Amino acid sequence: MISLDEAVTARLESHGARFEVLIDPDAALAIKRGEFEGELEEVIAAEEVFSDASRGDRPAENDLEDVFDTTEPMAIIPEVVRRGEIQITAEQRREMQEQKHRQLINRIARNAVNPQMDNAPHPPDRIESALDQAGFRVDPMEPVETQVDDALDALRPVIPIRFDEVTVAVQVPAEHAGSAQARIRGFGDLEREEWQNDGSWIGVLTFPAGLQNDFYDLVNEHTAGEAETRIVRDEDEISTR
Repeated sequence: MISLDEAVTARLESHGARFEVLIDPDAALAIKRGEFEGELEEVIAAEEVFSDASRGDRPAENDLEDVFDTTEPMAIIPEVVRRGEIQITAEQRREMQEQKHRQLINRIARNAVNPQMDNAPHPPDRIESALDQAGFRVDPMEPVETQVDDALDALRPVIPIRFDEVTVAVQVPAEHAGSAQARIRGFGDLEREEWQNDGSWIGVLTFPAGLQNDFYDLVNEHTAGEAETRIVRDEDEISTR
């Protein structure tokens, strides 16, 4: 379950009665779109249906039967969300907007590069500043995923940016290979790997280009800075970082 502070109210008025439930706002939007795949009990603040959630009042059982053909709260809650309206306060809207603003920045920073600077990652602060300069505002009632393209359209006149992936080959010396390769191989999609006769490990990974610095930090941390990395640009060209 979630806390009351995290929940919004979904309200349905039908047959002269009102029904309210307390639920996570993102989960409520996913339920309305038919896209919710989680566990309901993890995204609600109470396994209850209210006539007035702020006062804790509950509807009559016959009203529940008339509208939902059941009195079981866990069956009724998603119906209230699907058929009703999501009520959010100004404070909740502000908090949702700030949260999704940060999520959007992080998503773009993970995937975006600067094509004019040899595809170097854009720091999150630069992306945030450019979004502000472009006047882009996140819609708190829409999933972040659906707003990325619009955000990129707004950013392009302000900074050179594109989404890309990078493929990196890394060779880990034998003294670090046993422990380091397990951490490194999980960073992205492992394209291929090979153990050398001297005990060193070579792996080739593909991951969002914006995560290059995080990848190099991870490699250095687990190899004492003794690993060699190369960016694989195509089958014929490998440039050493």
